[in-house]
Amino acid sequence: MFIAHLPAGYLLTRWLQKKLKTEKFLWVGLLGSILPDIDMLYFYLIDDLQTLHHHYWTHVPLLWIALWIVMAIVTKLLKNRTAFMLTMIIFPNLLLHFALDSIVGDIGWLYPFVDYDFSLFTVPATHNFWVWSFVFHWTFLLEIAIVIAAIVGLYKHRHSTS
Repeated sequence: MFIAHLPAGYLLTRWLQKKLKTEKFLWVGLLGSILPDIDMLYFYLIDDLQTLHHHYWTHVPLLWIALWIVMAIVTKLLKNRTAFMLTMIIFPNLLLHFALDSIVGDIGWLYPFVDYDFSLFTVPATHNFWVWSFVFHWTFLLEIAIVIAAIVGLYKHRHSTS
């Protein structure tokens, strides 16, 4: 995924806000939708592109699922509704990130128990610059559809509240 993480996070967060009956914390959902890619800083600035960034700890779904479970339990036990809502917005967005990455990128959904990366489709290297291989692959249309859906959703939201 190149361009759809943030728009998809917007769509999911708006849906979660309706379920949680709140208009708050949009920024938390947006942050969660892109947070795993913070590892790109390490990838480019320190690792010198040696390790695929999907193999860093920020892209280990079971880590985030475990943290989600702990946070949900703790916030419920503490009866802290605000913290619970934050938990129920950020973690689904993190998992959405991995689901989107799994369309054409390898994600270790069961790591560290199973050392196998899952991907729905493989993008063949059809261009010299690897990005173009992804942009001209049919799956990029999914990203465009997500972006359009988010733009339509944003437009509807702005016009329903004004």
